[in-house]
Amino acid sequence: MMEVLTHFHFLRPEWLLMAPALLLFERFLRAAQTDPNQFSGIIDSALLEHLRVQKPPIARLNPNSVLVVLMLLLTLVMAGPSWQQQPSPLAEDTAPLVIVIDVSESMATTDIAPSRLLRGIQKIRDLLKRVPDKRIGVIAYAGSAHTVLPLTSDHEITESFLAVMTPGIAPRAGKFPEYALPGIDRLLAQSYYRSSVLMVTDGLGARSPELLKSWCRDRDYQLIVYGFGDPSLSQSTVPLEREALMNLASSCNGKYYDATIDPGDVDAIAGALTDAFKIVDDEALPWRDNGYPLVFPMLALALLWFRRGWTRLWIWLLVPCLVTFSNLPLAQTHSDGAITATSTQNQLASSSRDISEPALDGFVALWLTPEQYGRVLLQLGYYKKAAQIFDNPIWRATARYYHQDFEQAASLFTRQDSDLAVFNEANARAHRRDYVGARTRYDLLLHRNPEFPGARANREFIHQIIEASNRLSESQTEEAGVGSETLDGDNDPQIGEGAETLAGEIEPRTQYSAEEIFASPETAALWMKNVQPDPANFLRSKFNSQLQERGVSEP
Repeated sequence: MMEVLTHFHFLRPEWLLMAPALLLFERFLRAAQTDPNQFSGIIDSALLEHLRVQKPPIARLNPNSVLVVLMLLLTLVMAGPSWQQQPSPLAEDTAPLVIVIDVSESMATTDIAPSRLLRGIQKIRDLLKRVPDKRIGVIAYAGSAHTVLPLTSDHEITESFLAVMTPGIAPRAGKFPEYALPGIDRLLAQSYYRSSVLMVTDGLGARSPELLKSWCRDRDYQLIVYGFGDPSLSQSTVPLEREALMNLASSCNGKYYDATIDPGDVDAIAGALTDAFKIVDDEALPWRDNGYPLVFPMLALALLWFRRGWTRLWIWLLVPCLVTFSNLPLAQTHSDGAITATSTQNQLASSSRDISEPALDGFVALWLTPEQYGRVLLQLGYYKKAAQIFDNPIWRATARYYHQDFEQAASLFTRQDSDLAVFNEANARAHRRDYVGARTRYDLLLHRNPEFPGARANREFIHQIIEASNRLSESQTEEAGVGSETLDGDNDPQIGEGAETLAGEIEPRTQYSAEEIFASPETAALWMKNVQPDPANFLRSKFNSQLQERGVSEP
């Protein structure tokens, strides 16, 4: 702000002399029109006192006041206010952007093809093409947050690391964007311009809104929330939490954008990002005339001169009412005479339910909060309805659990970093026959709290199921003479770990020393071809080591 005031000046300051001349002329005209003594030389003063009529009070918005404002705006436009130079084609955009991308399990949902995460990566690639000079940093988070790339202007390497992002790349399950906050501060610590933070996600954790709002109050970053997914349960079991994300963006003075099919969302985000071009005191660069936007309020004021009276202005307030009444549903006749009375009754009953249920929800919302209403539905056994009403993801997970939607319940329980949430997630995974994943969560809970009630007994029970499945797999392998694959990942339920032995002959592996490799050009070329860096494996190893060294968040 101080830099703007320092460079503020007028390109044509001589036009400012027109302002006092116009104001003096206007004052002269008003004095001539309101002179009380203009009839004193014609009518006797004693009689003139009785002929004068008391004038009504003059409204502030009148032709005289509008004319004064119009003249002042005209003077400013002609003077040409300016405080920045036009950017040079060789100038660099110095406002960095940190992309915080959600890689939790819910981002694998396919309500947006091919999935929410893959579509988000595609959109980020399109955004990078629109801001070629901007420095980009990337942070990935799920149950822990990790810096993928520091600030860099090399967008090719940024795209290569984004291409290997998968929902299972984070070593810890969950959805905690607040763990990424220290990493954002660390990346933007050396920035002298207002930076931007782009959050790509479909929802928040249980405590994320309050922690993010508290963080935003002490930062001058520009927060842009980019939502992916469908907000309706009819299209997805993990709906987009649009309202919560919009409230977060609003409380942080940021902006929220929905992912769209066309590139309009990317264009809007590119236009909203803060572009900071450093002002250079170089007379070779022309100064930008910033007075042209004042033409639009001048035109709006000038339109007042084309109306007959002040009452015409209020007619425009009736336009929204007319549009509203024109969109009312009308009765429509149906020419098909084959509609039976039974189908008509079913349609009427369905439409009655469609009308009565939102009406009941709206009436209850006048007296109860969503959490209170959801608790009532939970106690009455309407678990699916309660899951739609709850705002808190943990209460939604509880309702999903009672509704036996264990997959969705396990995903929602990861949004709270507590012992009880881990225990409930493990139980949900056990019910959906993901025994290996359940045992992993029980082990995590026992490592954090060995005395948690019920965790050790549940873990031993699940372990016995896995061992029985492994013994059955080994016996089948020995009979069939083939090996079984070991499943990994949390996306598919795992009953057992698979057989540990492989039937059949194993070919001996040929090993070469360094001297033998480089002695033969063919062997060296083959070795270099096979040794290819895998960014996905690199990131997994990096994230696991960071989780062991510093925990879920950066220092």
